Amino acid sequence: MPEAMLLFALVAIPLTIMPGLDSAIVLRTAVVSGRGHAYATALGINMGTLAWGVAAAVGATAVLAASETAYRALTLAGAAYLAWLGGRLLWTSFRPGSYDALPDGVVPGAASSGTALSHVVRPVATRSRWRSFAVGATTNLLNPKVGVFYLATIPQFLPDGVPHLLMGVLLATEHNVLGLAWLGLLIHAAGLARRWLSGRAIARLTDRVTGVVLLGFGGRIGWNALTGQARPL
Repeated sequence: MPEAMLLFALVAIPLTIMPGLDSAIVLRTAVVSGRGHAYATALGINMGTLAWGVAAAVGATAVLAASETAYRALTLAGAAYLAWLGGRLLWTSFRPGSYDALPDGVVPGAASSGTALSHVVRPVATRSRWRSFAVGATTNLLNPKVGVFYLATIPQFLPDGVPHLLMGVLLATEHNVLGLAWLGLLIHAAGLARRWLSGRAIARLTDRVTGVVLLGFGGRIGWNALTGQARPL
């Protein structure tokens, strides 16, 4: 069992640190909304990933792999959600008064003060960290590629004599621990730099860049699904 988990880690680590949607969402949240919301988002992302891992371990994702219609429907739902997130960020970045809660420029001590504004649309004061958690979880729960990835990889690391369900859950948990550790490093790095990233102009730019990234991801995923290029493994 330890050997299988080590080998799986060698596969999972490069995929974990590869820049992608999860990193973009967490970094944006850390810069604009602070560490607390960023950690909540990271926990949501990893909860969604773990849910897919457990589903793969019990064989539920085999349904997605076997049914192109189900896979495409969930993929389109995920694409629409990403496009909505990106669109709302862009809309917020151009709306007058959206960043009034933030200082107008660099403020000493901003890196640790927890000053924050919006998460997706509204000021943090009206957004609980549960909402940040929900954004992270929904992002991954609506991404069937996560489940199909587990379905394709976990069977390759199942040693003899170990219950498949138990081992599948352990491997998914291991992947989540690695993912949370990496996102934690990103959040910490963003927190250290937040003194210089706490002004309204930076927050507005961050939302615009992240909005474009999310729209790009959503558009590409949706196009691939509609044209039949996004298929189960």
